[in-house]
Amino acid sequence: MGILKIERIGGFAGYGGANSRLKSDGEMPFATLSPTDQREVEAMFAARGAVDASPVRDGFRYRITRSVNGMPEVIEVPESVVPQALVGCVKDRIG
Repeated sequence: MGILKIERIGGFAGYGGANSRLKSDGEMPFATLSPTDQREVEAMFAARGAVDASPVRDGFRYRITRSVNGMPEVIEVPESVVPQALVGCVKDRIG
């Protein structure tokens, strides 16, 4: 499956917004995830990111991108459903 690109967006500070200089992103090879995390990521993409909304007001969302047959596939999900391995690879920066 290749590389997953992960962006943390939203929250109180508005990470990743159109005019925001705050960026929070990372990358992780899909193959390095545990089998459990791989299944969770596959399930999120199968559901096209349609999962229950986070009960956390102003909570973070994660935009996860993968390449399938050379085409990008993107989902956005609440932080509560993202495997910790993906959350942990995200770093904050000013860009």
